[in-house]
Amino acid sequence: MCGRFAFFSPAEAITAAFGFGAPHVFTPRYNIAPTQQVLTIVSDESGRPLWKQQQWGLVPFWAKDQAIGNRMINARAETIAEKPSYRQSFSRRRCLVPASGFYEWSKGDDDKKTPVFISRADEAPLLMAGIWDVWEKGEGDPLHSFSIVTREANDFMRDLHHRMPVILEPAAMDDWFDPAADKEALLQKVNAEVAIELQAWPVSRRVNSPLNDAPELVEPVG
Repeated sequence: MCGRFAFFSPAEAITAAFGFGAPHVFTPRYNIAPTQQVLTIVSDESGRPLWKQQQWGLVPFWAKDQAIGNRMINARAETIAEKPSYRQSFSRRRCLVPASGFYEWSKGDDDKKTPVFISRADEAPLLMAGIWDVWEKGEGDPLHSFSIVTREANDFMRDLHHRMPVILEPAAMDDWFDPAADKEALLQKVNAEVAIELQAWPVSRRVNSPLNDAPELVEPVG
């Protein structure tokens, strides 16, 4: 599961990691929560990556009510190609969700859950696999929204949670965006062994409230 993440990497680090420029308007975020507007990466018709603001919580084009997005923040990699809620987006509209790291909650000896911040060990920004869609049944502009693709936890994450976001290397970006990509090959990619080394540390319980959004939320405690 991925229910909260942060994206605050410097512009130079974003460009170096992803191979293209950081967004022109970028506000560091330390506590990104579902239903909020989030920076994602999509591709244009020529395959070039583009920055795009979208709501976290997928609202499929066929949905009668956009409230469905509240419970569609994650899409399981194991069933993404077959589940009606996600299969069309997986086939046609894949995106990437950049992050400096993400949060999970670990139960301690006192049965209280402690938030933990997980990031790349080399501290470079990471790319989480996502899918997106456009909902046009409401009043006003079309709603663009996304889900983060998750998978079984690897050995590093298993003590924190049994699920984790699918993390892709920037080199996989072209394949992920390719509309003609073989779907079986993509499924193998999202379920493959996680090659990226991660690190983690406990952080303040202030992150429990999405109203809090400040640099100290990712600082180690204890």
